[in-house]
Amino acid sequence: MAPSAMSSGSHWTKSLSDAQPVPYWLDDPGRPRPEPALTAAETCDLLVVGGGYSGLWTALIAKERDPARDVVLVEGREVGWAASGRNGGFCAASLTHGLPNGLARWPGEIHTLERLGARNLDEIERAVARHSLDCDFERTGEIDVATEPYQASELRAWYDELRGRGLDEGVEFLDAEAVRAQVDSPTFRAGLYDRRGVAMLHPAKLVWGLKRACKELGVRVYEHTPALDLKPYGAGMAVRTPYGRIRARRVALGTNIFPNLVRRVRAYTVPVYDYALMTEPLSEDQLASVGWKNRQGLGDSANQFHYFRLSADNRVLWGGYDAVYPYGGRVRSEYDDRPETYAKLAGHFFTCFPQLEGLRFTHAWGGAIDTCSRFSAFFGTAHQGRVAYAAGFTGLGVGATRFGADVMLDLLAGERTERTELEMVRRKPLPFPPEPFAWTGIALTKWSLARADAHGGRRNLWLRTMDRLGLGFDS
Repeated sequence: MAPSAMSSGSHWTKSLSDAQPVPYWLDDPGRPRPEPALTAAETCDLLVVGGGYSGLWTALIAKERDPARDVVLVEGREVGWAASGRNGGFCAASLTHGLPNGLARWPGEIHTLERLGARNLDEIERAVARHSLDCDFERTGEIDVATEPYQASELRAWYDELRGRGLDEGVEFLDAEAVRAQVDSPTFRAGLYDRRGVAMLHPAKLVWGLKRACKELGVRVYEHTPALDLKPYGAGMAVRTPYGRIRARRVALGTNIFPNLVRRVRAYTVPVYDYALMTEPLSEDQLASVGWKNRQGLGDSANQFHYFRLSADNRVLWGGYDAVYPYGGRVRSEYDDRPETYAKLAGHFFTCFPQLEGLRFTHAWGGAIDTCSRFSAFFGTAHQGRVAYAAGFTGLGVGATRFGADVMLDLLAGERTERTELEMVRRKPLPFPPEPFAWTGIALTKWSLARADAHGGRRNLWLRTMDRLGLGFDS
């Protein structure tokens, strides 16, 4: 939906009058109590730092690989309080932030990356069943929708390219009539339906379920226990926390956008703030007016795109469009709430679904995404292989973090596997420059992307230069 086709949002701000500035997923009376903080010295075989998806999958898989391994996980606040508990709940098979990004960067490995990604999503589905993770997991797929004629042409051309490369399994092109038969919006002109490559889930319930599963396998979990520094200690490592030190043979860092304990890694990510709204539950008549019988996730094809989906109780989550980078790359709680973006999103929502006029939003929230210059995760080790890290998932980490956990455990074991041999794993993205160059470059890129959306997708000299440098600003 190009900006010219959208309401400014001012007419719809009354729909936000009751919206609570907290993530819908975390606003749950059944939310589990946090685990006590660490208050004494600890020792373990593997210390996992970070209680989001990266850390929890790493701890869980470590115990599944070796039940005798002694594993400790520490989280600075509560598990899932940040990106893992407030995202859109799209769990994608893609490990590369979408097939176009992966094909542009690793064309020689793309079939392997797609196969590993599909297997990773299958493993998540099996883990949901094996550990009884009550997280509203639905393998509904996703439709990329075109809202402008040029986008419809691009989707058709992309589908033809996928077929030519043998990458179209489970993918179907939908013309305007076909896409509106799936989900009815007057703005939809075409769609590309990936039937198996994406699942919908409740992101916070997944976090809480993973924590429970980890504890049941013997992982010791400490919340409200920030890791303050990391230093070698004998043949292993030592991590200092406010009330006690932890000695570990190996350490896995799943801190993502928060300052990495390996300082040289910090230049590879910047925080970009994303925002979302959640409606009240749709009535039967409202849901019938939209269709959406197959409950797919959706995203539009603009550079400044929206993502939207149904929750288990038939609310609509509507997010995206604005991507805000704070000068200096600081992560601060005051950036999590942005009324001007909520008003804009509300206007866009009712432009997409005018038949839902009168619907109200109950929650509005935002938060930081760990963004890297290639838009997909990177990996590495430090301290002679005793520390591993994964970061830079750039908003598509609900599924890919499990793959990252496998990579970190392979690296810590010193194993050569199909995963560790990937160029994606062996090489890092370009780091971001210092300020003011980072802010200037990101601001110019955002302006250029908005301009491309308003001018038929035509990319200016700046974007074409970024494309040639492989900086990934195509999403």
